[in-house]
Amino acid sequence: MNINSAYILEDRGILYISGTDAKDFLQNIITNDLNKVSNTNSCFSSLLTPQGKFLFEFLVTKHKEGYFLDCEKTQIDDLFKQLSLYKLRSEVQILNLSNEFMVTALSYEKFRSIKGSEDKLGFTMKYIEDSIFLDPRNKNLGARLIINFEKLNLSLEKLNLKSSKPEEYYNLSFELGIPQKNTNKLKDKIFGLECNFEELNAIDFQKGCYVGQENTSRIKLRNKLRRRILPIKKISGELTENDIIKYKDSEIGKILIDKPYPFGLIKIVEPDLKEFTGIELTSGKSKVKIIKPEWI
Repeated sequence: MNINSAYILEDRGILYISGTDAKDFLQNIITNDLNKVSNTNSCFSSLLTPQGKFLFEFLVTKHKEGYFLDCEKTQIDDLFKQLSLYKLRSEVQILNLSNEFMVTALSYEKFRSIKGSEDKLGFTMKYIEDSIFLDPRNKNLGARLIINFEKLNLSLEKLNLKSSKPEEYYNLSFELGIPQKNTNKLKDKIFGLECNFEELNAIDFQKGCYVGQENTSRIKLRNKLRRRILPIKKISGELTENDIIKYKDSEIGKILIDKPYPFGLIKIVEPDLKEFTGIELTSGKSKVKIIKPEWI
């Protein structure tokens, strides 16, 4: 990421959760501890099925008396409906503010150059009354600015940033091994821990119950994690969703997200991931390599 670039992420949506019961409402259903979220800290979290499988992922930051959920825009309506199902009689308001607020990414170096910033995952500060925070998943993803549309150009000008193609940001995210595009293709297919949510700081194992907590804790405590979602580098051919990946004629994984940034659910034991990381493998009629991120 260029220190002078801003990446306007038009494919991100914003839900605003507010009301007297907003904190307890979210705390009881999401995987992370909402007590971590304040005017100076944001977090990454998810919503799972009761069986512990992936439904949605989002970044959570404080906004006024409530919380912003920064989610992939293609899933924002489904997330709204899912949260509404859990609301019941709680004093909670859920608003889709995707037409009022914009998510913009900027480099780690730029964030650290802003007076008052700290080198701490999730560290949050206000910039012209809007939240800017260091990505709580991985600082190499830089920072995120959630800002009102009307202030966007002025803020970029004051920060001496120029809008750049968002593909640069998503290419970096892919190289880091963090999926952010078409994550709906993971829905109800893989467990939260298989999404690398522990390593990406999306799960708090010390908090109380949340939806999917029982299976998530069981996998963790019994060391039952056998597969992970990992980036797939195409060498030749075309990848198709559900293509089987083979190593020495044995099935070791499957393509779940085929484009624009391919990810597959890959075995990490029997055989060990180290055996086939970085070597040429077959996937349908294609040749691929599996990439193991440094943070795993």
